[in-house]
Amino acid sequence: MTTTSTEFAIPDGRPYGVATGSDGALWFTLVHDGGIGRLTPEGDLTVHTIGGDPMNIVRGPDGALWFTEFQNHRIGRITVEGEVERFTPPTPGCGPCGITAGPDGALWFTEMHTDRVARLTPEGVFTEFALPVTGGFPSMITAGPDGALWFTLNQAHAVGRITVDGEVTVHPLPTEGAAPVGITAGPDGAVWFVEIGAGQVGRITPDGKVTEYPLPDRAARPHAICAGPDGALWFTEWGTSRVGRITVDGRIDTHALPAPDCEPHGIAAGPDGALWVALESGALARVTTENELA
Repeated sequence: MTTTSTEFAIPDGRPYGVATGSDGALWFTLVHDGGIGRLTPEGDLTVHTIGGDPMNIVRGPDGALWFTEFQNHRIGRITVEGEVERFTPPTPGCGPCGITAGPDGALWFTEMHTDRVARLTPEGVFTEFALPVTGGFPSMITAGPDGALWFTLNQAHAVGRITVDGEVTVHPLPTEGAAPVGITAGPDGAVWFVEIGAGQVGRITPDGKVTEYPLPDRAARPHAICAGPDGALWFTEWGTSRVGRITVDGRIDTHALPAPDCEPHGIAAGPDGALWVALESGALARVTTENELA
């Protein structure tokens, strides 16, 4: 399989999270630099300096981009025109981490420091749900294929499920020290996640059946995962400066990114049929595969 990677430098910025906006552009966070960036597939770049520590980002149900601020304990919203609002959750010091658009027209996010999952309406109304774990470090979250929200519990080595009414189920993982982080809905009716501690990709069905796939390099430190436009799952390998691809039947390929030590974090399917990767070294990478991606 022939893979092509093209790097787009982000001057004075270190991208972390990335998402496709309602305007057909890539939006990304600059967690260390207090900014939100916008990059068109043609290479036009805009950076909005907003302060704080924008971390993970998602397209919201209202067409705006929503993001977490882990150290400032806030949720942010930025319109495609660049207008910014902030919302502060009810629990102080909660450490918002992952964020996703839910099936109920609200934003759902994890509170890593307080073992909660929270819901935020576009109008700014919060609801928080306590989890039945202590010190679990709820990390990333995604809307599942079953109408519920699924999230990783990094230090509980488990995957959780919460309904829109707040009913929580926790599924421990088979591998000790798995430390799951990234999570996404797959094209096969299951939820897929990556285990940064064990060097594996995992799959969980709505009824809780878990399958784990070891990576060729167990020290790769997989971080984020998304469904690709080719019917496979794509993930970043933070420890090896590579991206990986896994088919729904478990076949794995990995591909080197343009620069060594580029620290790939977020990954998203772009509006142009490519995969886009946030490189904390200071760039976005566009990844295409011959005969797989347009």
